[in-house]
Amino acid sequence: MLGRAFLSRGITAHRLRKNVTFYVNQSAPPESECRTKVCEDLKPVLLMLPWLGSRPQSLAKYCDIYFRTGYDVLVVESQVQEFVWPRWGLNRGKMLLELLQSERFASRPLLVHAFSIGGYTFTQLLVHISQDTQKYQALTQRIKGQVYDSLVVGSVETMAIGLAKTVFPQLETLVKHGSMLYFDMFKRQTLDYYNASIGTFWNSPITTPALFFFCENDTMSNSQAMDDVIDHWRKRGVVVTAKKWKDSTHAGHLKKHPQEYLTSLETFLQSLRLAPLKAKM
Repeated sequence: MLGRAFLSRGITAHRLRKNVTFYVNQSAPPESECRTKVCEDLKPVLLMLPWLGSRPQSLAKYCDIYFRTGYDVLVVESQVQEFVWPRWGLNRGKMLLELLQSERFASRPLLVHAFSIGGYTFTQLLVHISQDTQKYQALTQRIKGQVYDSLVVGSVETMAIGLAKTVFPQLETLVKHGSMLYFDMFKRQTLDYYNASIGTFWNSPITTPALFFFCENDTMSNSQAMDDVIDHWRKRGVVVTAKKWKDSTHAGHLKKHPQEYLTSLETFLQSLRLAPLKAKM
């Protein structure tokens, strides 16, 4: 839950489900101060999927970008068990699809901003969508853009390192090796699901413009693998913008390179033409 500073300036929080909070931006209504239902239906919603263990004060900095540009924000926090036992992640993905198709969101344009393991959570939605594109056609048409920050991509070892660093950083080596053993023992319940998810992301049914943030020194995100994904998406006709740094921090690019990050994001949001920019980022 974001702090009182946000909630006291026209942002109201609605806890929809466990780890799912909807922040309604009443301080920045749609065009011409319109408050009718028609206008509300046109107001974009940012689906934010944070990194594992994200703190409210860190998350608030990203939410504030979208509040100031006229968005409502739906925050869906990932849980480690959804990653270590993928079937649970798929079940949660289906629940989120149902939520996004509910009356509250059924006609709202959507933008996705996923960080780190949040990209894995979003991929679970893509798995369901790819299995029944007709059923989810209306939803996919409402997703107008996608932003990915520090996706966990690469080998199985990369995933194990990511798990160790975020869950038990003080026992990183032990957790990494334990995770590798776990993945090997339960290959059919884990690795086979991961490989299927990776294939789905590479050939995502969502082909709207995308923005990627990543760096070359991130042990949890292989930069060459990111380059390969971006190249593949471009060959599929997806309009992709990429911002890569030689040196940065996993899910911390905004803090380390604030001006470049904000400029890239602002330019991308302007290109989508979803909402008038209320203020400079």
